[in-house]
Amino acid sequence: MLRTRLLPWFTLSALGLGALAGCERAPEAPAVAPPAPAVAAAKPPAPDAVAVAKLASHFFQAPRGEAPLPADTEAQVALGRMLFHEPRLSKNHDVSCNTCHGLDTFGVDNKALSDGHRGQKGSRNSPTVYNAARHIAQFWDGRAATLEAQAEGPMMNPVEMAMPDAKRVEATLSSMPEYTARFHAAFPKERKPVTLAHAAKALAAFERTLTTPSRFDRFLAGEHAALSVAEQRGLEAFVTTGCTTCHNGPAVGGTSFQKLGLVEEYPMLTDAGRFDATKNEDDRGYFRVPTLRNVEKTGPYLHDGSVQDLPTMVRLMGRYQLGRTLKDGEVDDLVAFLKSLTGELPPAERIS
Repeated sequence: MLRTRLLPWFTLSALGLGALAGCERAPEAPAVAPPAPAVAAAKPPAPDAVAVAKLASHFFQAPRGEAPLPADTEAQVALGRMLFHEPRLSKNHDVSCNTCHGLDTFGVDNKALSDGHRGQKGSRNSPTVYNAARHIAQFWDGRAATLEAQAEGPMMNPVEMAMPDAKRVEATLSSMPEYTARFHAAFPKERKPVTLAHAAKALAAFERTLTTPSRFDRFLAGEHAALSVAEQRGLEAFVTTGCTTCHNGPAVGGTSFQKLGLVEEYPMLTDAGRFDATKNEDDRGYFRVPTLRNVEKTGPYLHDGSVQDLPTMVRLMGRYQLGRTLKDGEVDDLVAFLKSLTGELPPAERIS
């Protein structure tokens, strides 16, 4: 196995860290001559243009072996948008994809564990659906190779949407004339267009439109002033400390599986991770690296939602993935960079 040193989880899907509490001190007796104010240590400058170009190169390449995205039609995307918000795809008609992956809240519900059928909670945090089309696989354990495969799972999951089988999903959709018409428009060559597989394809087509361009993209395009000096320092720290070993490519992550606790055993880790999907002992404790796009908005972090804030997550990743105790200034710069990955949501008429 490769032992990559990085932030597999700058999930950073997993980054969060708590600010240190200030300590109280008893007031000191006034000195005869008050000392001169301490001069704050000067922050290092932003990297130069040559260094910036080298740093940016980590985020252009697509994952190795990535297949081209399907040619989705407008009718399929429109149908997928309806289905994404459709609670009648759940047994009690009260849970939709948008329930756990709120499109107006950056594709998450900001809960450690989401509420599903009859208020049941799963065992893993709901990852964002934004920019998920660039992931090597779907779910924390990568058990779904494509967005289409992922879309089918929650409908029949007894904890999530709890539909008993594909026939119930298809019967429900077929009972509504508008859906029948839209499935025919989306899949005009199919003799039986209203199927679970076609519903999943439409959902995937819609999700492939869910991207969030940010200031970081303008920076990558050559507009270096799009990032502040602190954010550029954070980018430099992100690369030089090893975070890009896992968090690379256009989605700043999502392109590999990594072990949580690579350098030091992660405390109280009970989730077997990718082992649940592969039953391969070598995959125990491995998870799909999350995208860091919009990470400022998608907490709480990690597969179990156990980390509440971004600075804490950064410190944890530094320790357990890189074997480093990050200094306060490094954490500040890294968090500044991560916040530059917060993008623009699609127009309301496209996601409502």
